Amino acid sequence: MSPSFPRPFAYEGARLLCSGSSLEALAAEHGTPLYVYSADAIRERAGMLQAGLADVPHTICYAVKANSALAIVQMLGEMGCGFDIVSGGELERVRRACPEALGRVVFSGVGKQVWELDAALEAGILLFNVEGEGELELLSSRAVALGKTARMALRVNPDVFAETHPYISTGLSDHKFGIAIAKAREVYRRAMTLPGLDPAGVSVHIGSQIRSTEPFATSVERVGQLVAELRADGMDIRYVDAGGGLGVEYGQVPWDPAASVQAYATAVTGAARGLGAHLLLEPGRFFVAQAGALLTRVLYVKQNGAKTFVITDAGMNDLIRPSLYQAHHEIWPVVRSGRSEQTVDIVGPVCESGDFFARDRAIERVGPGDLVAILDAGAYGMSLSSHYNTRVRPAEVMVDGDKARVIRRRETFEDLFAPEVV
Repeated sequence: MSPSFPRPFAYEGARLLCSGSSLEALAAEHGTPLYVYSADAIRERAGMLQAGLADVPHTICYAVKANSALAIVQMLGEMGCGFDIVSGGELERVRRACPEALGRVVFSGVGKQVWELDAALEAGILLFNVEGEGELELLSSRAVALGKTARMALRVNPDVFAETHPYISTGLSDHKFGIAIAKAREVYRRAMTLPGLDPAGVSVHIGSQIRSTEPFATSVERVGQLVAELRADGMDIRYVDAGGGLGVEYGQVPWDPAASVQAYATAVTGAARGLGAHLLLEPGRFFVAQAGALLTRVLYVKQNGAKTFVITDAGMNDLIRPSLYQAHHEIWPVVRSGRSEQTVDIVGPVCESGDFFARDRAIERVGPGDLVAILDAGAYGMSLSSHYNTRVRPAEVMVDGDKARVIRRRETFEDLFAPEVV
């Protein structure tokens, strides 16, 4: 059992390490369930993309929704990244972790509220990605009320199919996101007449976990045609936001992240090169997914008819991707025992039949007290966690070089009940 591509999680002898740190020791010190991240792996991925885009003017805006830990936001901000946010809460995370990066923030999302627009205007963010005509009118009125000018782009829907899970595909005409590209020129002309707005860019985002480069290139090419039309209408279009969505491999297939970045960068910059615009990109998953793992301890092994269930102390409230997306995560024992493999369902304690991490998975036999690591859990793991079944959420630990530190302490019942009133 060994990775088919570089991960920060690797065996040294029989023991699984994260960038050289013992996962067994981290679980003993901090308890389980426990999220563990490699700072070096995140920096490496960010550096790959920065190098791939080096010959074009660009800003990499990390998608905060992928993993919104303040420590990760701060680290990427210090590397010069901007941020793609989808809520006022995510704006506040940037403010607290890296206030100097507020001018590198793009604000996306279909349901921006008045208080969120006001906070972003006061913060002086880089760009509002406007999703509809109603939002355009509201942004204009709030900019005027606050005496500000809002740089904005319309998020256009290029009707480009990207082969991914339907829940995370966003670029087709039957999705809730964006404005039909055929209608965009008309809406931009309306934006030119509204006070407080600076139509400064065009934005597109076609989905997440996309592993083919062709949809990215096609969407940017379609945006390029619109940019030419808007400039002919007298607009100063300075930014093209090509969105995010660069995927990773969750399974054990041969895959080279550096080659994937190079192909992606070539496709996007090739399509955007003649536009004379500053390129914005919104990676999230690619930076953090494989940098994180969820450690969990086996509680019981249960036979039920022909099925064997490995029941762990982590549940779907801690990592919902397998239940929500039928997502695959590699699951490895933290200490290899040399036992034979057994086909099992690996499940949690939550009172739902959908509470599972793997079904019919061959794994080295484990027993009560053993630790397993659910790999590639750094994106949309903790950020999608909940208190379902009145369960407190895990702690998070960052391994950075030869040190490991808590970046979020384990919640207590006091934290959980603090907002409630009886």
